[in-house]
Amino acid sequence: MIDPNGDADLVVHGDCARVLPTLPDASFQLIYIDPPFNTGRVQQRRTIRTFRDAEGDRTGFQGQRYTTTEVSRHGYLDVHDDYLGMLEPLLLETRRLLTPSGTFYLHIDYRQAHSVKLLLDDVFGPDAFLNELIWAYDFGGRARDRWPAKHDTIFVYVRTPGAHFFDQDAVERIPYLAPGLVGPEKAARGKLPTDVWWHTIVPTNGAEKTGYPNQKPEGILRRVVQASSRPGDRVLDFFAGSGTTGAVARALDRRFVLIDRNPDAVEVMRRRLPGAQFSVAD
Repeated sequence: MIDPNGDADLVVHGDCARVLPTLPDASFQLIYIDPPFNTGRVQQRRTIRTFRDAEGDRTGFQGQRYTTTEVSRHGYLDVHDDYLGMLEPLLLETRRLLTPSGTFYLHIDYRQAHSVKLLLDDVFGPDAFLNELIWAYDFGGRARDRWPAKHDTIFVYVRTPGAHFFDQDAVERIPYLAPGLVGPEKAARGKLPTDVWWHTIVPTNGAEKTGYPNQKPEGILRRVVQASSRPGDRVLDFFAGSGTTGAVARALDRRFVLIDRNPDAVEVMRRRLPGAQFSVAD
């Protein structure tokens, strides 16, 4: 059995459906997952490097020629014949693994949000529903025949209705949209985020960019971790991907257990999270 209560941060290379049942009850104060969205296609991200070359394959500013080489490519197949059937046993394990004051965040997009919400009500109970968070952003493709889809949904459920931990004072404040209407003192202090989060995606040339597909920005996870856990608490992410949950948990003095079966993801986390323990599940 993996000991999630040890002192070391842990990254497990394995299938979460096999790993989760080996973990003891009530091991985690906070669980966040960003499962595949069931888009029906391969999710892939290429990292490239461009340098000036008179014989290069592309033309840039003022006619300068450049050569582009591929540095790395990461991807996974995002297709599930029975998405809810895949997710339900994992949600049952999630509920078991939460502490009595624990909170669960499930990050999803419009393709499955409606059906996943009903499944969450069945597993946790409707009274355990806390929030439907909307993460809105303004980058990516633009549909020409409909309103462009520029948001994800994060469902928030608690283990024990009315007894969950939530520290709003720990959450970083944001600017008022109309600071002139609230006065200089409030404008300087900022306000707490609501259930609609305007936040950029991970910038292409940003310092936190790993090259892994669908990497989520640290700013989103920072709010989650600050609000729903304390320093020293244990955090679990069993669709860990690029390891953003672990990076944020470490920066905020939480301990983490990350699980992913994709070897590309584990390799990214190995580079991103030096000092963590890495293990392979049986």
